[in-house]
Amino acid sequence: MESLIVDLGERSYPIHIGANLLGQGALLAPHLKSDQVCIVTNETVAPLYLEGVQAALGARKIVSVILPDGEQYKTLDTVAVIYDKLLEHNFSRSATLIALGGGVVGDMTGFAAATYQRGVRFIQMPTTLLSQVDSSVGGKTGVNRPLGKNMVGAFYQPQCVVIDTSTLDTLPERELLAGFAEVIKYGFINNFGFLQWIEANLPALLARNSVALTHSILVSCQEKAAIVAADETETGLRAILNLGHTFGHAIETAMGYGEWLHGEAVATGMVMAADLSWRLGMLGQSDAIRVRRLLAQAGLPVVPPSIAKDEFIRLMSKDKKAEQGNIRFVLLEALGRAVIKGGVNPAALDATLIAGASLTLG
Repeated sequence: MESLIVDLGERSYPIHIGANLLGQGALLAPHLKSDQVCIVTNETVAPLYLEGVQAALGARKIVSVILPDGEQYKTLDTVAVIYDKLLEHNFSRSATLIALGGGVVGDMTGFAAATYQRGVRFIQMPTTLLSQVDSSVGGKTGVNRPLGKNMVGAFYQPQCVVIDTSTLDTLPERELLAGFAEVIKYGFINNFGFLQWIEANLPALLARNSVALTHSILVSCQEKAAIVAADETETGLRAILNLGHTFGHAIETAMGYGEWLHGEAVATGMVMAADLSWRLGMLGQSDAIRVRRLLAQAGLPVVPPSIAKDEFIRLMSKDKKAEQGNIRFVLLEALGRAVIKGGVNPAALDATLIAGASLTLG
């Protein structure tokens, strides 16, 4: 097992990474304030792992909430199901919620924890690659609305994150590939050496080699933990973690939540961000093509769906990074170096949005 700390002073917490960790109750016990524990999971994950986590917790007052599976259920109505279960069982402020599942489960459980009786403890036990390397770390919680993704939420840190790499053995191929988008992102934004490692080890990652996967998760968590520690509430540096997300969230919203997986939309969004960086004279064309090539080799989509240019711009103007409707992008000055940029040349943006399948090819 590898462990690291997200250094946030009084709100610091550990991330534990290794195989067969879901059954190790000793990792959870220090973070439980009382015997009241609510495990939130979904109908896909519950048959696989719920019983094991319950057994690891021992003789405590454990209740479970099994939610439907899918991004389309990441709503306030679904969070209300969690609230009602807690109220039904008279859970107090000393209760702990455990998020057992992917990013959707983690985001909603964290939001419920942040708001139930104005805040109770919660623990992240992510079971998808994307949630292990991204959404379970950093304290972003929330739900979607029809007009925008993750527009209702709160920054609320977990007590700990337990990443059981064995859960990737049961992860569907499409979801594994979607997770690689966020892994690759860390190489693009802040760690060129890691990017080179990914390029060299992509066949092993795609083959689910346990050593390669564990290393990719560890480095990804180290990168995110350092950025979150420096800028917890995303007032500056942390925004670079959103490379591809301005375009990607627009794709998810336009296509209907769940049609494109988050990692798929982010992958295409990163290709578009690289293309825009090139058109603005910030990134060499060969590097923009390298972005597209790596994501394509990872089995991810690199061509956006057919969305009218004006609709794309309208949706991006509602992004959380927008300032009074002015779109701000995370772009690349070089591979391994991301920057935040507003007021981009409209003609360059139009060219990226219109280019579609010919992105980064001139």
